[in-house]
Amino acid sequence: MIREWERLSQLASTLRAIYDPLAGGMMTRTPRPTIEALLAVLPELAPHARDAVILHPERAKPDCRNSSIGGPLLWPSDEPWPECSLPDQNSPVGVPAAAMVPVAQIFRRDAPGPWWPVGIDLLQILWCPNEHWDPPAQQADISPVFEVRWRRAADVISRLTTPPSPSRYNEDGYLPQACAITAERVTDFPFRDELPAEIRPRLEELVRETGDGGDAITRLAGWKLGGWPTWHLTHPTVFPCGDCGTAMTLLFTVASDDETGVVVGRWGDLRIFTCPADHRHAFQVDLH
Repeated sequence: MIREWERLSQLASTLRAIYDPLAGGMMTRTPRPTIEALLAVLPELAPHARDAVILHPERAKPDCRNSSIGGPLLWPSDEPWPECSLPDQNSPVGVPAAAMVPVAQIFRRDAPGPWWPVGIDLLQILWCPNEHWDPPAQQADISPVFEVRWRRAADVISRLTTPPSPSRYNEDGYLPQACAITAERVTDFPFRDELPAEIRPRLEELVRETGDGGDAITRLAGWKLGGWPTWHLTHPTVFPCGDCGTAMTLLFTVASDDETGVVVGRWGDLRIFTCPADHRHAFQVDLH
C-alpha cells in the first residue's frame, strides 16, 4: 500500500507541468494533466470519461451567425419568439407575457461532440429573466424558465432582426451580457460520489497532488456543453426522462461569472439535462 501511494505521488508530481494539448484546433485554458497521464495513474477512471466543451466567454459584439453567450440568435423571421406567461415574482399572474432573452447559441462546428442529434447543427437556449417559484416540474425552482431549440442553420432563410425585449425582468444577473466564446474541448470525469467507492481515495489524492487547491480533474467548472455535473451541495441525482425513462445526461451548464454578468442561485449553476435517446423529449433543469 505504501509503495502504491509513493508511486502515485511521484507520478502526480510530474503531472503538474503537463497540460492538455490542443484538441481539434481548440484553445487550451484549463490547467490540468493530460488525459493519458491521468489514466496512467488511475486507469479505473477511463470508463467514466465524458467529452465536454468549456465555453470561455469574453465581452464582444457577436453576430447572429457566431456562437455566443447572450448574443443575437439566428432566428427565423416566421417563427414566433418565445414568451413566458408563467407567474413570477414580479407578476403573480404572468401578465403581460415576458419575452425570453438569449442565453447561448452554439454552432456544431465550434463545439462538436456526442450531444448533437443527426442533421442538427445549431443549439439555441433562451430563458425568461424572472424568478419562478412554482414552475412546471421540468424547470428549476426560484429560477428563470428555459426554452431549448435545436435547428439546422441552413433552414433559416429569412432571419428575425429585432426580437422583442422582455416586459419585465427580476435581476440584472438574468440578462446575460453579449460575449464571444472560445471553445475548449476537454475530457470530463464525474464527482467522486458518483464513482465506485474503491477508487475515491486515490482520486482525492490525485486531485490534491495535481491542483492548486482546486479540482481540475472532475466536473470541470464554467459554461459547459456536455461533461459531468457537480453534486458538491447535494447527493447525486439521476433524472429519468419523462417520456421514455432513460437516464438523462448533462447537456449544458450555465455558470455564474463576472464576464457574462450572469448570477443564478447563490453564485451557482443552472444545468440542463436531456434524454440521450431522443433530443425531442422534454429536458430537465436543475439549480445547484
